[in-house]
Amino acid sequence: ADFKQEKISVFGVGLVRFENTVCTAASNNLGTCYTRWQCQSVGGIASGSCAQNIAVCCVIQRHCGETTRYNNTYFTNDNFPNPVTDGSSCSLTIQKCSDDICQVRIDFLSLNLAQPNPQGVCTTDALTITGGAAPVPVICGENTGQHVYVDFNGNSTIQINVMTSASDSIGRNWNFLITQIACDCPTRAPIGCLMYYTALSGTVNSFNYGTSGNEIDPTTGLPGTRELVNENYGVCIAMIPGYCSIEWSAASDNSFVVSGDLGALDMVSVQGADCSSDFVVIPDPYYPNGSAVNSDRFCGTAFPTVISYSKPFVLTVVTNGNEINDTQNRGFSLNYVQRRCTMTMN
Repeated sequence: ADFKQEKISVFGVGLVRFENTVCTAASNNLGTCYTRWQCQSVGGIASGSCAQNIAVCCVIQRHCGETTRYNNTYFTNDNFPNPVTDGSSCSLTIQKCSDDICQVRIDFLSLNLAQPNPQGVCTTDALTITGGAAPVPVICGENTGQHVYVDFNGNSTIQINVMTSASDSIGRNWNFLITQIACDCPTRAPIGCLMYYTALSGTVNSFNYGTSGNEIDPTTGLPGTRELVNENYGVCIAMIPGYCSIEWSAASDNSFVVSGDLGALDMVSVQGADCSSDFVVIPDPYYPNGSAVNSDRFCGTAFPTVISYSKPFVLTVVTNGNEINDTQNRGFSLNYVQRRCTMTMN
């Protein structure tokens, strides 16, 4: 979005103009360069200076039951980083800050909620994000460092709601950074991308990925799954000019466990029709030796390194509503790296 230009009088000499640009506050949070009066009027916190010390870096923080229409808003539980130990429903309503806004990015700077039940259902705590143009899956567990992109549905608001249960007294906390993205902004995520990565290489984790076990499943006597049920979303990678393919690989041993029983099975990579419940999809994949993979579906307890030339670069995540037979599942942690284009001379 375009930044507004403000003018203030300095020591009675005249007007000085400055733009409401993004700034880094003394707290290391992101803020907006405002006059001190403006910052007070929007309910912000002045933290450091900007515009050659004639303005303040204003940090916008919102808490339970409030509304925001400002870029770079932080939404935290009350008294963050102190934990929440009781049952509650804490919501934030997001309004467009201007007519040319199409999307928000929500960064989970901190998100620690109760684990799902042993079958992967968020029954104790849950994060829901509603009102957008496309559904966002219900999220719980440990998700610090994750992010989602949500498109506005016309001029409708987007609601973030964190629900916690009094049945579990564990400490939870959350701190979200909400960035509004203009319709013509180059950092806007393509339609259908819940997650969007723009670096040459990186790591993609499923929601609530982790190595520690969930509570014991009474039907199996084994630790339950960390995977979350009923998910179907796209993870997109921005294609960098000069790079024509993308390589996916497991981040570490046992970092891909999306179906089956990790405790009962050796590390087994499964592709194709046998992946009918929980799986990831990588379009038109090839093994590093150049041979084609027989299917674009991958599941099981291991992941083979594969390369895809299909564009745009996207990975789709699918889980069903039944995790009873998938015990000790961690989800996945996959590395990606974009590969340079090569020219073949005839």
